[in-house]
Amino acid sequence: MKMKWNTLLNSTQLGDRPTKKENNRSPFNSDHDKIIFSGAFRRLARKTQVHPLATNDHIHNRLTHSLEVACVGRSLGIGIGRALQKKDKLPDGIQPTDIGDIVQSSCLAHDIGNPPFGHTGEEAIRHWFRHDGSKYLAGLLPAEQHDLLNFEGNAQGLRVLTSFEYHPYDGGMRLTYATLASFIKYPWTFLPTAEGKRQKSNKYGIFQSELAIFHEIAKSVGLKKLDGDDWYARHPLAYLMEAADDFCYGLLDLEDGLEMGILTWDEIYRTLKPVLKNTGSLGSSRELEDNMKRVSDGRKPSLLRGKIIDVYIKAATKAFIDNEKSFLSGKIQGDLISLCSGEVKESVLAAKKMAKDKIFQHPRKVELEIGAYNVMATLLEIMCCAAEEWVAEGNTGSGEPLSFRSKRAITLLGENSFHPLLKSEDEPPNTPKYLALMRVIDFISGMTDHYATYLAKQFSGVGK
Repeated sequence: MKMKWNTLLNSTQLGDRPTKKENNRSPFNSDHDKIIFSGAFRRLARKTQVHPLATNDHIHNRLTHSLEVACVGRSLGIGIGRALQKKDKLPDGIQPTDIGDIVQSSCLAHDIGNPPFGHTGEEAIRHWFRHDGSKYLAGLLPAEQHDLLNFEGNAQGLRVLTSFEYHPYDGGMRLTYATLASFIKYPWTFLPTAEGKRQKSNKYGIFQSELAIFHEIAKSVGLKKLDGDDWYARHPLAYLMEAADDFCYGLLDLEDGLEMGILTWDEIYRTLKPVLKNTGSLGSSRELEDNMKRVSDGRKPSLLRGKIIDVYIKAATKAFIDNEKSFLSGKIQGDLISLCSGEVKESVLAAKKMAKDKIFQHPRKVELEIGAYNVMATLLEIMCCAAEEWVAEGNTGSGEPLSFRSKRAITLLGENSFHPLLKSEDEPPNTPKYLALMRVIDFISGMTDHYATYLAKQFSGVGK
């Protein structure tokens, strides 16, 4: 089976809701606006990108990173759209800008499920459930346990988009199938990943709570079913979102390192210089060197950023179009960057390695990450205890009341924010306690770094 663009670009909204007809925007424009105006997106402004609780206002947070990735993704999407249009492969009624809008929206949302403190927050949630929080996993199905033991921000992102924000448990943001499918970077669940049966050994994109929604999305856009349970090929545009993210990592993490005094300009320039020969518009390398001598090191990246990103986009566009048949057949196992020209691929990989080796190991970052474990553990213990008591009170018939502490915690969570089937006579789609614990995960992963730190202090009795 080969995937087809006319179904891959399905503009119907989640839940098979018909597309609204609007004079001023397309359904894919509408997706973009829904994400931008959401509370979950706004809170990215105070969430860690690389450096927790950074005091330098020039350092990237999740919001500025997501906006920059979206800009690159939009340009990449439009470029692909134009190339497909020249080959007469765009469906009727679809413009190159529609491709740009879909990729831009998926880029805007690509980090929307990340918890406080970035990847450290993810690991802190996993660590707590594997140790102090393991007692709360009793009674859950194995696959449900693994969602908590191996919490994944990508899977939480799909939950934010489809299950919680705007219309809780009724379509969430109600985005189009095309945008949602393009957002799913890892279209599989956890267990096969742990068994080494998927491309990434430590990544997955679907919680058990969104499994039915995932199948709905995959079937609605015609993703190719692969040989395994709950496994489909990626939507081809998901590769563009991933590439835009990697391109921005490759440049902007290094700029943060320069801003914070962790890296020198000479180190950065040596990494980026091989790409510059492909810019054309820069003129001679001597001219570039002369221009850079006139500005401080802190301003030098701005002279190169746009030109290098342009090279990246052109290389990725060519690689995608050259391999379009393989993308549509679901045969691509790696990423788009691995298919790009040597200079571009090597530049991005070298930049990511430099960031990993030097920036991610900075002492200030390490200190705050250690503290993040304590913050997350404090929040999880009180909230998970409250959720477990709340489920037990509603299902045992014992009439045993919640403890005072748990009552107050449920007030913070919002009793009406739990899955509605937990308080109905109908059978819920998952184990009741699992659904309640996932609501706790929604609450905590949605926090900003600052609010999580503040609330943990309040819970510990040392707040002001």
